[in-house]
Amino acid sequence: MLEITNLTKRYGSFTAVDNVSFRVQPGEVLGFLGPNGAGKSTTMRMIAGFLSPTAGSARICGHDIEDEPLQAKRCMGYLPEGAPSYGEMTVRGFLDFIADIRQLTGTHRSERLQKVIGQLQLQAVLEQSVETLSKGFRRRVGVAQAILHDPQVLIMDEPTDGLDPNQKHEVRTLINAMAPGKIIVISTHILEEVDAVCTRAIILARGRIVVDETPQELAARAPSGRLDDVFRTVTA
Repeated sequence: MLEITNLTKRYGSFTAVDNVSFRVQPGEVLGFLGPNGAGKSTTMRMIAGFLSPTAGSARICGHDIEDEPLQAKRCMGYLPEGAPSYGEMTVRGFLDFIADIRQLTGTHRSERLQKVIGQLQLQAVLEQSVETLSKGFRRRVGVAQAILHDPQVLIMDEPTDGLDPNQKHEVRTLINAMAPGKIIVISTHILEEVDAVCTRAIILARGRIVVDETPQELAARAPSGRLDDVFRTVTA
């Protein structure tokens, strides 16, 4: 289980995330939504252990991200906003580096590398440096590193950003294929994506949860098909 309890992040007098609590069970794909500045990325960074909360806790598979960071991170894959990596490395070198970090060895290492390279269709760019790749391919490399160790929990910030329609479909298909038995949290600005891959949607506004419902209920709020219209309705 992914269990978030009273998670709060303050910067001086400004509260970016305000007492957020929710749980995600295996098999759920949670869409994490909100207008710019709502606190989505800050919340995801705290869950992933990249930011320390001011208050509250995040538990990943029973491990508190603050008290047991290594145990929690072993259970988790994380695609940060912008899919940062080491631009001077080749794609093959970067994925080998991630395999080392994740302590993958032997046959299992080879099988996982081969599988994610195939799933993300990276064969043609393995010897290119990451900095020479298109935005779409850099995003694919980011997804590949997040799933390389076959994590139980997957946190992805805008996983299809920069991808063309076919590539978006491929990543959504991959998320759907991985979903059974895993906990997946994705942030997105695309209502269609929520409907395509999510079983549940949470909207943040001004650091607080204002909506927690099914994609169908969310879509009913926006006949226009635009998430901006939903945000205006729930934050008015």
